[in-house]
Amino acid sequence: MATYGTDAYDGIDGLPPLVREALSRARAHRFPYSCRPEQGRLLHALAGGARGRIGETGTGFGVGLAWLVSGARAGVRVYSVERDPERARAAAGVFAERPEVTVLRGDWRGIEEYGPFDLLVLDGGGQGKVPGDAAADVERLLVPGGTVVVDDFTPATGWPPLHEGAPDLARLHWLEHPALRSAELRLADDLSTVVGTRRLV
Repeated sequence: MATYGTDAYDGIDGLPPLVREALSRARAHRFPYSCRPEQGRLLHALAGGARGRIGETGTGFGVGLAWLVSGARAGVRVYSVERDPERARAAAGVFAERPEVTVLRGDWRGIEEYGPFDLLVLDGGGQGKVPGDAAADVERLLVPGGTVVVDDFTPATGWPPLHEGAPDLARLHWLEHPALRSAELRLADDLSTVVGTRRLV
């Protein structure tokens, strides 16, 4: 969930139609936390590699989901979960004519029954960033060779990566996860994302 992510689209042309529609709903509800365009372009590209299922936590008003759906191949099922009922309803409306898309309402763990996924985007739960939010079990939720995306980090400038002056344990969890081959991708001066692929063996 990116602070001022919705505003980051001001002046950007050539967006996929679904992204434009989701942005319109986010703006109408004065929701500032949409996925940033840099992250959206990454999701769009990664979605093209999925063959069966894509999962997302934290739908918001559907901007990140719209990037995923716009990039996915025909026949790929896409599931997203949002805990806020109003946002879930509004996002579902964006994809009302896309039967391959399911917007769920509830805690992020509700997405678990729809896995395992080829691509899993953790934006609204399952990141392990806040107390009480356990990191998602990628060995259960990803197919072998599947990809997990954990966004909204500040780019690291040294090792170990720091958060508020202390080692960033959430980021280290994903970078050093024994079941993943992971890397941090810098998408902007102030934004990075961890992308990990589940090991085949």
